[in-house]
Amino acid sequence: MNSGNEHTVKAFDTDINELRGMVAEIGGRSEQAIAKAMQALEKHDLELAKQVVEDDKIIDDLERRIDDLTFQTIALRAPMADDLRELIATFKISGVVERIGDYAKNIAKRVPLITQSKTLGPISLLPSMSKVASELVRDALEAFARRDADLAEEVSERDQIVDDFYTSIFRATITHMIENPKTIGEAAHLLFIAKNLERIGDHATNVAEMVYFAAKGEQMPERDRGDSPTDIWDDAEVKS
Repeated sequence: MNSGNEHTVKAFDTDINELRGMVAEIGGRSEQAIAKAMQALEKHDLELAKQVVEDDKIIDDLERRIDDLTFQTIALRAPMADDLRELIATFKISGVVERIGDYAKNIAKRVPLITQSKTLGPISLLPSMSKVASELVRDALEAFARRDADLAEEVSERDQIVDDFYTSIFRATITHMIENPKTIGEAAHLLFIAKNLERIGDHATNVAEMVYFAAKGEQMPERDRGDSPTDIWDDAEVKS
């Protein structure tokens, strides 16, 4: 290998390692945002909720930095085959993980609006749902770090647990609304929070699918999600 090619390879490896580090950081920050948002909800901690909203700017900035370095690396290093797939996956994954941070921010924004949490029975399921969703995010990013297609496929399969949580919370909350009409407003906020957690699980699966493609060069087999009784609620998803 001549010195020019050796320099190019070393420069490419440096870029890749930097990108992997930034993906790990944006993933860690998004995981923390989920945990802090749920802690703020459980304790009705308005300051912590505000912190989650403010810290989302750091996640947004990290996504921009990842995108810039990814495009720069593609333009300057002209990667091929496996390397190019990894860079494209990195670009897409950073956007998905940034969106996960947005969902955590959405949860935090609703904390001040739920003042009667002790009377909302279905809210007791949210911490367990959040725990599973966070584990999916962590494992999807671990699969990316290890180029582990098997772990990526496992993440996709386990997303059904989050979907089942959402279905249970949806049904329980609708029943609660009917029996306690005075709490309809706050119960609706609870549903939006559950929906955000469900979307976090979906986005972890999206990351897993990209990891699978980067590792194997083929699409992950699609799992059957079946019909959901909550589909009528999906179009009401909050974006901010």
